[in-house]
Amino acid sequence: MDTPSPQRGEWSSKVGFILAAAGSAIGLGNIWRFPYVAGENGGGAFLLLYIFFVVLIGLPYMFGELALGRSVQKNPVGAIEAIKPGSAWRFVGLLGVLTGVGILSFYGVIAGWTFGYIFKIAIGKTTGFGEFISNPYLVIFLFGVFMVITTLIVHGGVEAGIERWSKILMPMFFILLIGLIVYANTLEGSAKGLTFYLKPDFSKINGSVALAALGQAFFSLSLGMGLMITYGSYVSKKDNLISSGIFVALFDTIIAFFGGLIIFPALFAMNQNPDAGPTLVFVVFPKLFTQMPGGLLVGTLFFILLSVAALTSTISLLEVPVAYMVDEKHSPRKKIVWAVAGFTFLIGIPSALSQGASDFFSNFGLFPERLSGADFLSHMSFVFGDFSLAFGALLLSIFVGWVWGVDKASEEIEQGSPSFANSKKFWGFMIKYFIPATIFIILLNLFGLFG
Repeated sequence: MDTPSPQRGEWSSKVGFILAAAGSAIGLGNIWRFPYVAGENGGGAFLLLYIFFVVLIGLPYMFGELALGRSVQKNPVGAIEAIKPGSAWRFVGLLGVLTGVGILSFYGVIAGWTFGYIFKIAIGKTTGFGEFISNPYLVIFLFGVFMVITTLIVHGGVEAGIERWSKILMPMFFILLIGLIVYANTLEGSAKGLTFYLKPDFSKINGSVALAALGQAFFSLSLGMGLMITYGSYVSKKDNLISSGIFVALFDTIIAFFGGLIIFPALFAMNQNPDAGPTLVFVVFPKLFTQMPGGLLVGTLFFILLSVAALTSTISLLEVPVAYMVDEKHSPRKKIVWAVAGFTFLIGIPSALSQGASDFFSNFGLFPERLSGADFLSHMSFVFGDFSLAFGALLLSIFVGWVWGVDKASEEIEQGSPSFANSKKFWGFMIKYFIPATIFIILLNLFGLFG
C-alpha cells in the first residue's frame, strides 16, 4: 500500500475539521435552495421530513465516506484502489473527482453572481437580474474573481489554507446569519412567515414532498462525490468520527433551518409568495430590500452572507481534484491547484454564458424539459449536481457495505469511537440495504419515474 504523500497534510484539530467539513456542506443550497424548496413543499411539514432524512440517511452514509478516507488516508480514487487494487471500482472514485470539477464549474458561476450582488445592492441597483447575468464580460469576470479567491485558500494547504480560513469564515457566517434573523423577525407581519415555516401542516405531506425532502437532505451534506472521503483522509486516527459527523450534520441542518428564519418572515412581512422558486434570492429579495428600513445595508450583508456560504463550498469542491492529483500523480500542491482551477474555469465559461449572453449555450436543449432547463448551466446542474452525485453515492454505499465490508468499515469507525460497537448491526443494515435502496429511489425520481 502506498504511503500518503507528505504534501497532503492533516487537520490540526477536531474543531478545524468540523468547521471545514461543515463549511463544505453549508453553501448556497442552505440559504438559497432550501428555503424555496421548503416554500414549494408546504413549509413546516417539509422541514420535519428534511431533518428526519438527514438523521436516518445522511449521517449513516457520511460515516461510511469518512471511514473510507481515514482508513488509508487517500482521496476517493486512492482509497478505493488501496482497498480493492486493480479493480474497476477505482472509476467510482474517479467519478467523484470529476463530479467535484463539474459542480465547481457551474457553482462558481452562481457564486460569482452572489459576489457581484454585494456591490449591486450596496449602490442601490436592485433591478435587472436578467440583464446582470446576460452580461458576458461581467459574469466571466465575477466567476474568475471567485475562482481566484478559492484557489488562493486551497493553495495554502489543508491546515494553513482550508482549516485556517474555515475558522475565520464560519464564525463570520454565523454572526451575519444571526444578525439577519433578528432583523427579519422584527419586521411587521413577520410572524405569519414563522407560522408557515414552523407549524407543520401534515396534510401537505405526500410522496412528492417526501422525495423533495429526501433529495435536499442528501445533497445538502455534500455526499456522493467523495468529498467526505477526502476530508476524512485528513482526520487523525484518534478522532471520534461519530461525534465529528454528527456536528457536521448538525451545523448544516441548523444553517438550513436558520436560512428559513430569514427568508419566510421577510417574505410574509412584504406580502410575497413563499414558493417563488430559484429566482427568490436574486429577484424577489432585492425588491424587498428597497421596501425595508435600512434595506440596502441589510441586502449588502445578506449577499456577503451568501458569498461566504458559497466560498466555504467552492474550497471543498476544488480540494477533491487537487487531493487526487497530489496523492495519485504526486503533483506539487502549489502548482497543481492553479492548473485544476484554470481547467475548471475554462469548462465553466459555457455555463457563465448560458444565461442570455450566448444564444447557443442559453438554448442548449440537449435534455428534455422534464429533466433540465434548456440552458447549459441547468444541464451541468442536472448531470453533476443531481445525477452524478446520486449515482456516485449509490456506488460508494455498495462499495463500503459490500466490497470493503461492514466489519472492516465498522472497525475503522470504532477507532476513536468505541461505543459505535453497540450500533454496528444497525449501521451495517443501513449501509448495505436501506441507503442504497433509498438512493436508487432518488435516482428514479430524478428521471421523473414518480411523475
